[in-house]
Amino acid sequence: MTKKDHKNQFRYVNDLRRFEYYQDKLIEQKKFLIFLGISVTFLVLVAVLVEHYVSIGNEQTFILVAAAIVGGYMALNIGANDVANNMGPAVGGKVITVGTAVTIAAICETSGALLAGGDVVSTVSKGIISPGNEISINSFRYLMLSSLLAAALWINLATFLNSPVSTTHSIVGGILGAGLTVAGFSVVNWETMGAIAASWVISPLFGGVISALLLYIITINILNVKDKMLASAKWLPILIALMGGAFTAYMALKGFKKIYKATSNEVYLYTFLSVFIAYFLSKPFIKNKIKHLKNKKEDVYTLFHLPLLMGVALLCFAHGANDVANAVGPLAAIVSTLSNDGVIASKVSIPIWVMVIGAIGIALGLLLFGPKLIHTVGQKITRLNAPRAYCVALSSAITVLIATTLGLPVSSTHIAIGSIFGIGFLREYLENPNNKKYNNSSKVKRKLVRRHFLFSIGMAWVITVPASACLASVIYYLFSISVF
Repeated sequence: MTKKDHKNQFRYVNDLRRFEYYQDKLIEQKKFLIFLGISVTFLVLVAVLVEHYVSIGNEQTFILVAAAIVGGYMALNIGANDVANNMGPAVGGKVITVGTAVTIAAICETSGALLAGGDVVSTVSKGIISPGNEISINSFRYLMLSSLLAAALWINLATFLNSPVSTTHSIVGGILGAGLTVAGFSVVNWETMGAIAASWVISPLFGGVISALLLYIITINILNVKDKMLASAKWLPILIALMGGAFTAYMALKGFKKIYKATSNEVYLYTFLSVFIAYFLSKPFIKNKIKHLKNKKEDVYTLFHLPLLMGVALLCFAHGANDVANAVGPLAAIVSTLSNDGVIASKVSIPIWVMVIGAIGIALGLLLFGPKLIHTVGQKITRLNAPRAYCVALSSAITVLIATTLGLPVSSTHIAIGSIFGIGFLREYLENPNNKKYNNSSKVKRKLVRRHFLFSIGMAWVITVPASACLASVIYYLFSISVF
């Protein structure tokens, strides 16, 4: 083959790669347009159905339909962004595929929202503002609408930029910004704001430390010992019992709190029984499984699959039960003022049609746009496997329990992402021994956490509240000059 032939062959290969690249991009664009069309159709259906079937005075139809559309839009964005934190590690650990993760999460999120979402929600998220005489009924309605729209826009932008952010912080920021615009600094509960700001640091640190500790225990006692099967038979029932107790308490305090208020003694009793039952059921299960496995790490990983799937499913159920309020809370508040003689109540009942909008919106957003962020959370921050993903899931439940007991505000998003970073930094520590011999060698320390994600996600967390607050302020101002 001549030099000219080599050159032509090289040009042909480059042209082929370039063609495949543009073809993939074209397919992605077509898929995005189809998904966008489905989302717009969902919002149009929400508007049409609300206008036709919800009985409100004609002069109030605009605010009701607008709030329903924005509530549906917010639910879509919660599904696209927030749910990835629960399912991402299981996908990154190669326990399930993205399609399976999306299906499980959609079912569990919807079930949590409809079965355990509760029938009462706070009108002002986390007590961030105290609406009094200085806020009129009309102003309050547009305040909540502006807050909801601002939070949805910010989460949409964060999803586009591949940054998992807290939906709770987004809506809190929106209410803060709109509240300041309406009534000034006096309406804001600054003590609550300080507690929320503290959670930016508390949540990821708690999650990171606990997940790293769990992984260290698994690594030292199971993965790095000579007889891995014998170690698994001894330690895995203990770990599964810990998960059973943690998730029982988590579901009692968070997952079902809106439909059943368990007393402290009941929580202790349920937790103890779950630990006992999980331990004695898992022992024969693990014993039977290891008979068919080899003494290899890869085979040990499979023992974590079932408890991990159960854990992330419960996390999704609890997320649907709690965070659906972020999508429909402000909408429910607006509806309450339209049908309750214009009274601003601290807590309002959620109409079933409002809850359905939130549940369907979250599931649809997850199905259409969730895979992108699931891939980022599960694979791009640090490499995960089944035990590491198990530690992230268990850390999320334990961190929430500790924080709830101590009365500390935490974010489930920050906990999950902090847990993944904790896993990554522990891997760096274990795989890059910090000793003189190593430091004096010519080897370069392996970085097992992608630092640019640490920076970009951290910055997104810090600016979430002020960004959504500024957006809400601008939106409310535009409403005030065009509607009032």
